Formats: sequence, C-alpha cells, structure tokens
Amino acid sequence: MTKVGVVLGAGGVVGQAYHSGVLAVLQHDFGFDARRADMIVGTSAGSITGTLLRLGVSAEDLAAWTVKAPLSGGEDVHRQIVEAPLPELAPFRLLHLFRPMRLPGPRMLQRALTRPLQFRPLAAGMALLAPGRHDVVAQLGALRELATAEWPPDLWICAVRRRDGRRVVFGRPGTPDAPVHLAVAASCAVPGYFAPVEIGRHAYVDGGVHSPTNAAVLRDQGLDLVIIVSPMSGPAGSPVDPFAAARRHSARLLGREVAALRANGVPTVVFTPGTAEQAVMGNDMMSRERVDEVIQQSFLAAGAHAATPAVSDLLRRAVQG
Repeated sequence: MTKVGVVLGAGGVVGQAYHSGVLAVLQHDFGFDARRADMIVGTSAGSITGTLLRLGVSAEDLAAWTVKAPLSGGEDVHRQIVEAPLPELAPFRLLHLFRPMRLPGPRMLQRALTRPLQFRPLAAGMALLAPGRHDVVAQLGALRELATAEWPPDLWICAVRRRDGRRVVFGRPGTPDAPVHLAVAASCAVPGYFAPVEIGRHAYVDGGVHSPTNAAVLRDQGLDLVIIVSPMSGPAGSPVDPFAAARRHSARLLGREVAALRANGVPTVVFTPGTAEQAVMGNDMMSRERVDEVIQQSFLAAGAHAATPAVSDLLRRAVQG
C-alpha cells in the first residue's frame, strides 16, 4: 500500500479556504480522501483543517463550512459544526508585528549558543513579541466541543515554545501531552495578534513562526508521497512589498523542506497560490470577505496543476496504491 502524508500550512482564514479548494480537487479529480492520509501535519490554519479531517469532516464539507453553506453529512460531528458559529476576527495588520519585545531569556540564549544550526533568529524574535490582545482559545471554542478526549491518530500539530523559540510538534512521540483544542490554539497563536497559549508549564505561539509548513518533520516516516498545501508560499510580487517579502521567506523555507524530503527519497506534490489566487486572497489573512472566491480560484488552479503529467502520475499512483 502507498503511504501518503498531507502537510497543511499556515495562512489564517483565507489559508483554510485555500486548503479546502485544493483538497476538494484531490477528492474530486483523483479520489484521494485526505481524511484517510497516513500522516497529517498541520501548522496554524493547517492545524484546524487537519484536525477537522481527522474528526471525519470531508473536503467537500470543509469548503461548505468555510462559506457557511449546508453540510452533506448527518453525523454528530457535522451537526456540531453546523451549529458552531464561525468567529469574526479583527483585521490583521502588519502593525500587529511592530510591538514591544521582551528580552530573550537564558533558555533562548543557551539554545542560540549550543545549537546555532537549529536556531532561527526570526522565529526567536517573533516569539519575543508582546502578547496580542485576542484570545485564540476563545475563538476556537467550537473546536473544543468537537475534539475527542483521545488524540486523533497520526496527527501532528506544530507550535513554537515561547521561552526558547523551539518548535514543538504535538502528537509526535516524546512531545508534551496536550488537549487537541489547546494544541491547535497554540499552533494558531499569531504573535502580536493573539495571546500565547498556556499548555502545562509553558506558553506557545504560532507554529508558522518556525516554518509555514514544517513539512520536513515527515522525512523519516517511511512515506511514499507527501502532499504539501502552503497558502503562504507561491510567487512573490514587488520586492518592496512586505507581504511579498513574507511569501519569499515562506517559499525559501518550503524549498528547503521539500529538498529534505526528496533527499530522503520521498516524492512531493506541492500546491501554492499563484498570482490569480493571491489577488483574491488579499493581504488580510483573517478576512472572510472573499473566502468563497478563494475556494473557487484555488480549486481551478489546483486542478490545472494536478493535471500536469508529472503531478497527475504521482497522485494516481498514490491513490491506486
């Protein structure tokens, strides 16, 4: 049997819409049901999408939930999703990131000195930002009601520990125990916008601080294919545009992670938004204003990408096993 991993990257509300469009293509055109992936890795928005998949929500219903349309299923989890209100979030502004920073603590300094190759200064700096004013745990209250007591199988959720800027992959053997809804909240806690999330003795922030996808965590999992959906990557525009700079940074990290997977003999299929999708997505990652258009545009563009011979061949072999 072909073993397939799915990586769902950061990107806020519009990122979730982008996930929905891509996953719908995989289901509709290739019969690949992401709910049955052998491994799912979620970061920030991707942690929400990945958790819903593991709770049994289909790609079709992910898209319907995002745009507040009727869902197809009649199971309890579907009824709970329909009844759960979607949070209305304040607009995301770059000014959220230009806030006072606390000084690095001894643990962060120690890690920078003893593990310089693993230390990411940008991630550490983001972790040091003053806490945001919004409570992500409250915003994701519906997920708490949906999540089961037991951790969903083969679901890894990436966050960053605030004290030292280290990535923590909840759900992976050897990492701290955490309720699913809190791990998801930690993974979504955008620095400067949301407050950090307390789990045990530590505070955590958005896993996208370390990497928008964290795809390389799957390099040693014996997978035959990894499908990566990265809403924050893709071709960048003007070199002076800060949002374009963020996309370039994301694309660089994604390139390194794809190279790490391929170096271990793991083929990859990567979906990132092109200029048409980016134009619809805009720069406010928390906006629901055009999520229906994002889903539609990502479905069309992802379908065209998936139809290319090299990608189509990998996807069909994965489904056929």
